[in-house]
Amino acid sequence: MSSANPLLNLQYPIPFDHIRTEHLEPGITELIGRAERQVEEIAASARPRTWENTMAALDAASDPLDTAIAAVRQLEAVATTPELREAWNKIEPLAMAFYARIPLHEGLWRLLQEYAATDEATSLTGVRKRFLEKTIASFRRQGAALPPDKKAELEKIDVELAQITTRFSENVLDSTNAFELILTAEEQLAGLPESARTMARESARSKNVAGWRFSLQQPSYIAVMTYLDDRAVRERVYRAYQSRATGGQYDNTALLDKILELRRAKAALLSYRDFADFVLEDRMAQTGSRAQSFLQDLRAKTEPFFLRENQDLAEFRRQIEAASAPSLQPWDISYYAEKLRKARYDFDEEMLRPYFPLPRVLGGMFELVQRLYAISVTVNPGIPGWDPAVQFHEVRDADGSLLGAFYADWHPRENKRGGAWMDAFITGRPSIKGWEPHLGLMCGNLTPPMEGKPALLTHEEVETIFHEFGHLLHHILSRVEIKSLAGTNVAWDFVELPSQIMENWCWEREALDLFARHWETGKPLPEDLYQKMKRARTFRAANAQMRQLSLGFLDMALHREYSPERDGNVILYSRRLLDEFSPAPLPDDHAMINSFSHLFSGPVGYAAAYYSYKWAEVLDADAFTLFRRLGIFSPEAGSRFRSRILERGDSEDPAQLYRSFMGRDPDPAALLERAGLVA
Repeated sequence: MSSANPLLNLQYPIPFDHIRTEHLEPGITELIGRAERQVEEIAASARPRTWENTMAALDAASDPLDTAIAAVRQLEAVATTPELREAWNKIEPLAMAFYARIPLHEGLWRLLQEYAATDEATSLTGVRKRFLEKTIASFRRQGAALPPDKKAELEKIDVELAQITTRFSENVLDSTNAFELILTAEEQLAGLPESARTMARESARSKNVAGWRFSLQQPSYIAVMTYLDDRAVRERVYRAYQSRATGGQYDNTALLDKILELRRAKAALLSYRDFADFVLEDRMAQTGSRAQSFLQDLRAKTEPFFLRENQDLAEFRRQIEAASAPSLQPWDISYYAEKLRKARYDFDEEMLRPYFPLPRVLGGMFELVQRLYAISVTVNPGIPGWDPAVQFHEVRDADGSLLGAFYADWHPRENKRGGAWMDAFITGRPSIKGWEPHLGLMCGNLTPPMEGKPALLTHEEVETIFHEFGHLLHHILSRVEIKSLAGTNVAWDFVELPSQIMENWCWEREALDLFARHWETGKPLPEDLYQKMKRARTFRAANAQMRQLSLGFLDMALHREYSPERDGNVILYSRRLLDEFSPAPLPDDHAMINSFSHLFSGPVGYAAAYYSYKWAEVLDADAFTLFRRLGIFSPEAGSRFRSRILERGDSEDPAQLYRSFMGRDPDPAALLERAGLVA
């Protein structure tokens, strides 16, 4: 194997400008072989079992492969081509098969038990003890104690899940890109703010067409649904968005059925009641029934406010149109809600855009974390990414030492999947020179710069940036010696705490003053506009909460209760359930489940864990009360959060980590109070 293949020796930083499609298959294949040999050497060693030759060696066995897979997976997500996709679809099953075989390896299972019986193992404390216990439990959960024929069956399931969930994600991207709407008459744009018109005009120019082009990418879709007066166009765009990946060459229906079937089979093979109980056993909720009870409790507390909000919206429409105005349809909700918000609070989110230029938002956010955590974030323009728009940032501690770095990619492209996310490339470990630097990324699909202006963001987009940066801090600030327990490798109902707590600063006047300044004049956000924004914060909060709860309920239902033989078509089943939470009856062609990437774009992902967003929101709302009490820039509170949450990864039970930070268990009332959902 030629050393010219950059995948074979990826280090900090990753040379994305040198990775080519032709490197993927030979490079990943070679790295899988190396990792397999490393595993075999660990399992076959005749030396007495020690921490270093057993647990530490196992934790590091696949490091080069892990980094290469993360890099290639990211390229397929943000810079895909037909050739790159084809190569990824060839190598991903090979890599997933390798990972699936690790807990099924007889030799590894035997050596773990042998090591656990040694005097050294029984005297372990802290994170090393936790790693041993969690590794043994994980091997058992993943089938280590199964007979050989069942292990082979489980490995086959894991590989097939990896393949078809990748295809699911690709179909969502392709079906999203397949839609476009061209409007050629300016009167058709009535209601749209200038920012949306400019974006649509720029999109049309990029495709060499006349007029205004609209897509199903988030900035375009949200603008149409929120502002466009033409109800027929809103309906067309809504139906297109909610029926992505249904029918034609990008149809996900059969894949969806198969994913659920395989997950049921995996849970049964491992003797779990259902896939939710399998997934949640090592998470804070622990069981599917407890997660469902959590969702049901929030629903009961939210529903009265939800019904009142929807009555108010229907009455508002009748007031501004006529008593005989027709019932609201799903493509009407955002449109009339925005009008009601403007009437009630004299507030339009578009008024904020000039005060949220992306460069200032990033700069203010970096200054915020410098005050809280005594770290500095700077751009290094000399490090290339996968696209010219990507920026490389370095994070340093107060003493100037390099903690890590990250790539940031903020705007939509047709070769990039939708949504926003953070991921890790390299997790640093302690060495004789100190801690090795961490390396990660964060991506979004935010409003792009247009006509010589910087990207002018909505407040929701600002929250998205803060959210993903919270995840990144969890990775970059990690000080856990064991990679498997470091950074964001925590229970998924805890992982959202560092991200969601960051969103709180987007609502604080002192924090906003760091970055909310007019892109031309530099003047801060006017106080009257800030007060309007604050008053409108809880506007239709019950609807927002019910939407999140609906997705959590659907997730649990699909992974605990749904039976195709009893319940029939999965799209119809999902629509019926979601309809209970919708402010307007869902149309017959509603099929959002076919594009629900959170649940179906990976073997596990947020499957049986979508409740995690709300679970962690309870934690973040409560945790932020400490910053309110000590000061939102309090170095004491920041140091405490850094040392007891951000640096600790999964080195201790998350409930205990939370108690060490707050001095008590979380108070669920904080979330309802913040959302205004209290009598």
